[in-house]
Amino acid sequence: MDLEGKMAIVTGGAGGIGRRVVERLTAEGSRVAVLDLDVASLDEPAAARSDVYCRPCDISDSGQVEEAVRDVAERLGGVDVLINNAGIIRNAPLMSLQNGRFQPHDIETWDRVIATNLSGTFYVTRSVVQDMVARRTRGVIVNVSSVCAAGNPGQSAYSASKAAIEALTTVWAGELGPLRIRVAGIAPGYTQTQTTLNSMSEAVIKQWKGRTPLRRFAEIDEIAQGVLFILENDFFNGRILQLDGGLRL
Repeated sequence: MDLEGKMAIVTGGAGGIGRRVVERLTAEGSRVAVLDLDVASLDEPAAARSDVYCRPCDISDSGQVEEAVRDVAERLGGVDVLINNAGIIRNAPLMSLQNGRFQPHDIETWDRVIATNLSGTFYVTRSVVQDMVARRTRGVIVNVSSVCAAGNPGQSAYSASKAAIEALTTVWAGELGPLRIRVAGIAPGYTQTQTTLNSMSEAVIKQWKGRTPLRRFAEIDEIAQGVLFILENDFFNGRILQLDGGLRL
Protein backbone atom coordinates (compact mmCIF):
# COMPACT_ATOMS: atom_id res chain seq x y z
CA MET A 1 0.00 0.00 0.00
CA ASP A 2 1.17 3.47 -0.87
CA LEU A 3 0.39 5.47 2.27
CA GLU A 4 0.29 8.86 0.53
CA GLY A 5 -3.21 10.28 0.96
CA LYS A 6 -4.53 7.31 2.92
CA MET A 7 -6.86 7.72 5.90
CA ALA A 8 -5.88 5.85 9.05
CA ILE A 9 -7.17 5.19 12.55
CA VAL A 10 -4.69 4.42 15.32
CA THR A 11 -6.15 3.35 18.65
CA GLY A 12 -4.05 4.19 21.67
CA GLY A 13 -2.16 6.65 19.48
CA ALA A 14 -1.58 9.36 22.08
CA GLY A 15 1.60 7.80 23.46
CA GLY A 16 4.21 5.05 23.19
CA ILE A 17 4.26 2.83 20.10
CA GLY A 18 0.93 4.22 18.89
CA ARG A 19 2.15 7.80 18.84
CA ARG A 20 5.29 6.86 16.93
CA VAL A 21 3.16 5.00 14.38
CA VAL A 22 1.04 8.15 13.99
CA GLU A 23 4.19 10.18 13.35
CA ARG A 24 5.44 7.70 10.75
CA LEU A 25 2.08 7.59 8.97
CA THR A 26 1.83 11.37 8.71
CA ALA A 27 5.42 11.51 7.47
CA GLU A 28 4.34 9.18 4.65
CA GLY A 29 1.48 11.52 3.74
CA SER A 30 -1.43 9.85 5.53
CA ARG A 31 -4.16 11.61 7.46
CA VAL A 32 -4.62 10.03 10.87
CA ALA A 33 -7.33 9.86 13.50
CA VAL A 34 -6.22 8.96 17.02
CA LEU A 35 -8.67 7.25 19.35
CA ASP A 36 -7.45 7.18 22.94
CA LEU A 37 -8.82 7.06 26.46
CA ASP A 38 -6.04 9.35 27.74
CA VAL A 39 -7.77 12.65 27.05
CA ALA A 40 -4.94 14.76 28.49
CA SER A 41 -2.38 13.24 26.12
CA LEU A 42 -4.56 13.70 23.05
CA ASP A 43 -3.79 17.41 22.87
CA GLU A 44 -0.11 16.80 22.07
CA PRO A 45 -0.37 14.97 18.71
CA ALA A 46 -3.27 17.21 17.66
CA ALA A 47 -1.25 20.35 18.34
CA ALA A 48 1.83 18.98 16.59
CA ARG A 49 0.15 18.15 13.26
CA SER A 50 -2.80 19.63 11.40
CA ASP A 51 -3.33 16.29 9.64
CA VAL A 52 -4.01 14.45 12.92
CA TYR A 53 -7.52 14.35 14.34
CA CYS A 54 -7.76 13.25 17.97
CA ARG A 55 -10.90 11.94 19.60
CA PRO A 56 -11.45 10.55 23.12
CA CYS A 57 -12.80 7.01 23.03
CA ASP A 58 -13.00 4.10 25.45
CA ILE A 59 -12.72 1.18 23.05
CA SER A 60 -14.18 -1.20 25.65
CA ASP A 61 -17.51 0.61 25.12
CA SER A 62 -19.08 -0.55 21.85
CA GLY A 63 -21.39 2.47 21.68
CA GLN A 64 -18.50 4.92 21.97
CA VAL A 65 -16.60 2.98 19.31
CA GLU A 66 -19.44 3.05 16.80
CA GLU A 67 -19.92 6.77 17.28
CA ALA A 68 -16.18 7.52 17.06
CA VAL A 69 -15.61 5.46 13.90
CA ARG A 70 -18.63 6.98 12.21
CA ASP A 71 -17.36 10.46 13.09
CA VAL A 72 -13.85 9.72 11.82
CA ALA A 73 -15.09 8.16 8.58
CA GLU A 74 -17.19 11.23 7.87
CA ARG A 75 -14.35 13.64 8.64
CA LEU A 76 -11.68 11.75 6.70
CA GLY A 77 -13.88 10.52 3.88
CA GLY A 78 -13.44 6.87 4.83
CA VAL A 79 -10.87 4.64 6.50
CA ASP A 80 -8.09 2.84 4.60
CA VAL A 81 -5.93 1.73 7.52
CA LEU A 82 -6.67 0.56 11.06
CA ILE A 83 -3.96 0.02 13.66
CA ASN A 84 -5.42 -1.78 16.68
CA ASN A 85 -2.78 -0.65 19.14
CA ALA A 86 -4.74 0.28 22.29
CA GLY A 87 -4.29 -2.04 25.23
CA ILE A 88 -3.59 -2.23 28.94
CA ILE A 89 -1.26 -4.38 31.02
CA ARG A 90 -2.29 -5.71 34.42
CA ASN A 91 -0.01 -8.23 36.12
CA ALA A 92 -1.59 -10.84 38.37
CA PRO A 93 -0.98 -14.58 38.85
CA LEU A 94 -3.87 -17.02 39.04
CA MET A 95 -3.06 -17.50 42.74
CA SER A 96 -0.92 -15.22 44.89
CA LEU A 97 0.25 -15.42 48.48
CA GLN A 98 -0.91 -12.36 50.44
CA ASN A 99 -0.55 -12.03 54.21
CA GLY A 100 0.03 -15.74 54.53
CA ARG A 101 -3.06 -16.73 52.53
CA PHE A 102 -3.55 -17.65 48.90
CA GLN A 103 -5.73 -15.23 46.96
CA PRO A 104 -7.16 -15.88 43.49
CA HIS A 105 -6.83 -13.60 40.49
CA ASP A 106 -9.49 -10.90 40.94
CA ILE A 107 -12.36 -10.85 38.48
CA GLU A 108 -12.29 -7.07 38.00
CA THR A 109 -8.74 -7.13 36.63
CA TRP A 110 -9.55 -9.99 34.27
CA ASP A 111 -12.70 -8.31 32.96
CA ARG A 112 -10.99 -4.94 32.42
CA VAL A 113 -8.06 -6.38 30.45
CA ILE A 114 -10.24 -8.59 28.28
CA ALA A 115 -12.76 -5.78 27.71
CA THR A 116 -10.07 -3.36 26.53
CA ASN A 117 -7.57 -5.55 24.73
CA LEU A 118 -9.81 -8.18 23.16
CA SER A 119 -13.37 -6.83 23.03
CA GLY A 120 -12.07 -3.36 22.19
CA THR A 121 -10.12 -4.72 19.22
CA PHE A 122 -13.24 -6.55 18.06
CA TYR A 123 -15.50 -3.49 18.43
CA VAL A 124 -13.18 -1.15 16.51
CA THR A 125 -12.48 -3.65 13.74
CA ARG A 126 -16.16 -4.45 13.36
CA SER A 127 -17.06 -0.80 12.88
CA VAL A 128 -14.14 0.01 10.59
CA VAL A 129 -14.69 -3.02 8.36
CA GLN A 130 -18.33 -2.06 8.00
CA ASP A 131 -17.17 1.28 6.59
CA MET A 132 -14.49 -0.34 4.40
CA VAL A 133 -16.97 -2.77 2.87
CA ALA A 134 -19.57 -0.05 2.26
CA ARG A 135 -16.96 2.08 0.46
CA ARG A 136 -15.32 -0.92 -1.25
CA THR A 137 -11.98 0.05 0.26
CA ARG A 138 -8.77 -1.92 -0.26
CA GLY A 139 -8.02 -1.68 3.43
CA VAL A 140 -5.34 -2.92 5.78
CA ILE A 141 -5.77 -3.81 9.45
CA VAL A 142 -2.81 -4.34 11.77
CA ASN A 143 -3.43 -5.87 15.17
CA VAL A 144 -0.79 -5.25 17.83
CA SER A 145 -0.16 -8.42 19.80
CA SER A 146 2.77 -9.19 22.11
CA VAL A 147 5.49 -11.74 22.76
CA CYS A 148 3.34 -12.58 25.80
CA ALA A 149 0.74 -14.16 23.50
CA ALA A 150 2.80 -17.33 23.90
CA GLY A 151 2.08 -17.22 27.63
CA ASN A 152 3.85 -15.40 30.43
CA PRO A 153 3.54 -16.38 34.11
CA GLY A 154 1.84 -13.63 36.08
CA GLN A 155 -0.10 -12.29 33.10
CA SER A 156 -3.14 -14.53 32.67
CA ALA A 157 -5.45 -11.83 31.34
CA TYR A 158 -2.89 -10.01 29.20
CA SER A 159 -1.49 -13.19 27.62
CA ALA A 160 -4.97 -14.54 26.96
CA SER A 161 -6.08 -11.30 25.31
CA LYS A 162 -3.06 -11.17 23.02
CA ALA A 163 -3.30 -14.86 22.07
CA ALA A 164 -6.94 -14.28 21.15
CA ILE A 165 -6.01 -11.25 19.05
CA GLU A 166 -3.57 -13.41 17.08
CA ALA A 167 -6.35 -15.96 16.47
CA LEU A 168 -8.69 -13.20 15.29
CA THR A 169 -5.98 -11.97 12.92
CA THR A 170 -5.97 -15.35 11.19
CA VAL A 171 -9.76 -15.58 11.15
CA TRP A 172 -10.26 -12.09 9.76
CA ALA A 173 -7.56 -12.47 7.12
CA GLY A 174 -9.40 -15.50 5.77
CA GLU A 175 -12.79 -13.81 5.88
CA LEU A 176 -11.82 -10.39 4.55
CA GLY A 177 -9.23 -11.31 1.93
CA PRO A 178 -11.88 -11.90 -0.73
CA LEU A 179 -13.17 -8.40 0.08
CA ARG A 180 -9.69 -6.98 -0.68
CA ILE A 181 -8.94 -6.20 2.97
CA ARG A 182 -5.65 -7.45 4.43
CA VAL A 183 -5.33 -8.32 8.11
CA ALA A 184 -2.01 -9.00 9.84
CA GLY A 185 -0.41 -8.56 13.22
CA ILE A 186 2.78 -7.59 14.94
CA ALA A 187 4.01 -9.11 18.21
CA PRO A 188 6.61 -6.84 19.79
CA GLY A 189 8.94 -8.04 22.46
CA TYR A 190 9.61 -5.83 25.44
CA THR A 191 9.87 -2.25 24.24
CA GLN A 192 11.18 0.98 25.77
CA THR A 193 7.75 2.46 26.49
CA GLN A 194 6.54 3.96 29.74
CA THR A 195 3.74 1.40 29.91
CA THR A 196 6.22 -1.47 29.81
CA LEU A 197 8.75 0.13 32.14
CA ASN A 198 6.08 1.10 34.68
CA SER A 199 4.71 -2.44 34.80
CA MET A 200 8.00 -4.02 35.94
CA SER A 201 10.58 -3.54 38.67
CA GLU A 202 14.20 -2.79 37.81
CA ALA A 203 15.10 -6.37 38.70
CA VAL A 204 12.51 -7.80 36.33
CA ILE A 205 13.59 -5.43 33.54
CA LYS A 206 17.18 -6.59 33.97
CA GLN A 207 16.04 -10.22 33.91
CA TRP A 208 14.11 -9.84 30.66
CA LYS A 209 16.94 -7.98 28.96
CA GLY A 210 19.25 -10.80 29.97
CA ARG A 211 16.88 -13.40 28.45
CA THR A 212 16.68 -11.53 25.14
CA PRO A 213 19.54 -12.61 22.82
CA LEU A 214 20.21 -8.97 21.85
CA ARG A 215 20.39 -8.07 25.57
CA ARG A 216 18.11 -5.06 25.26
CA PHE A 217 14.52 -3.94 24.78
CA ALA A 218 13.25 -2.76 21.41
CA GLU A 219 13.28 0.91 20.55
CA ILE A 220 9.87 2.37 19.73
CA ASP A 221 11.05 3.27 16.21
CA GLU A 222 11.90 -0.38 15.51
CA ILE A 223 8.36 -1.48 16.29
CA ALA A 224 6.82 1.38 14.30
CA GLN A 225 8.96 0.38 11.33
CA GLY A 226 7.55 -3.14 11.61
CA VAL A 227 4.02 -1.76 11.40
CA LEU A 228 4.92 0.22 8.27
CA PHE A 229 6.43 -2.88 6.69
CA ILE A 230 3.12 -4.70 7.11
CA LEU A 231 1.19 -1.79 5.63
CA GLU A 232 3.46 -1.36 2.63
CA ASN A 233 3.94 -5.03 1.73
CA ASP A 234 0.76 -6.05 -0.08
CA PHE A 235 1.49 -9.78 0.22
CA PHE A 236 1.83 -9.85 3.99
CA ASN A 237 -1.48 -11.23 5.20
CA GLY A 238 -2.83 -13.43 7.98
CA ARG A 239 0.53 -13.66 9.74
CA ILE A 240 2.05 -12.23 12.89
CA LEU A 241 5.37 -10.42 12.55
CA GLN A 242 7.43 -11.50 15.57
CA LEU A 243 9.61 -8.52 16.44
CA ASP A 244 11.09 -9.52 19.77
CA GLY A 245 14.88 -9.54 19.40
CA GLY A 246 14.91 -13.33 19.37
CA LEU A 247 13.16 -13.75 22.72
CA ARG A 248 10.98 -16.50 21.24
CA LEU A 249 13.65 -18.54 19.49
